[in-house]
Amino acid sequence: MIAALLAMAAQSLTVCADRPGKASPTCTVPTGHVQVEVGLADWSVAKGAGERDTTLALSQFSVKYGLTDQSQIALEVTPWERVTNRSGGTGYSSTGFGDFVVDYRQRLTPAGAPVQIAASPFVKVPTAKRPLGNRQWEGGLAVPTQYSIPKSTLAIAVTPELDWAADADEHGHHALASSVVSLGWQATPKLNLCAELSGQWDWDPAGTARQVSADAAAAYLASQRVQLDLGANFGLNRATPDADLYLGVSVLF
Repeated sequence: MIAALLAMAAQSLTVCADRPGKASPTCTVPTGHVQVEVGLADWSVAKGAGERDTTLALSQFSVKYGLTDQSQIALEVTPWERVTNRSGGTGYSSTGFGDFVVDYRQRLTPAGAPVQIAASPFVKVPTAKRPLGNRQWEGGLAVPTQYSIPKSTLAIAVTPELDWAADADEHGHHALASSVVSLGWQATPKLNLCAELSGQWDWDPAGTARQVSADAAAAYLASQRVQLDLGANFGLNRATPDADLYLGVSVLF
């Protein structure tokens, strides 16, 4: 999200990536251009009730193509990930290919509008084996919204999302909602920082689960078309992974 501050200010061919952070930007890839965003490494851990679960994803990437000045399409791929579970003296580990996600984004407001809004429907293609994935088709709609505070280097972003998620027993689907509130700060012309608070409400028929996390991220613009990033998410309740650490790079071609 925070790279959007530079792209909106420059109004030029500047990389504007979804990463880092959970909030989504409203910007789209310039018409006819390709943008690649790579999660070099993403590691998370969740502990509780005598169990320890970890997830490691390497080279997770998204390829985006600018369809028009207001729209883009993206394909997200996880070529390798590993999940492990440890409970007492036993456990298991599984490694393999992840799911595909196809995402479309349409900007709904003019580039110069004080409040930027976009709509981003997506669908998940179940290509991951169990237990890496649930082998179920899922989808949803996110509505990224941004406001750059006048005469400042601060911006506020909100990303509400409503998903069509598979039931835990895999016999149907239910609603899952999430929202992210982010405060971004352009610390220097090349460095952007952000702090986020995110929540998720999963209304599975088997029981409602709620996750809450406090997140922080940084993005460095190595050049107009190359961004480096890192971030950390910290769970605030038992249902949320304790920590999620990641780093990556984004390039506009």
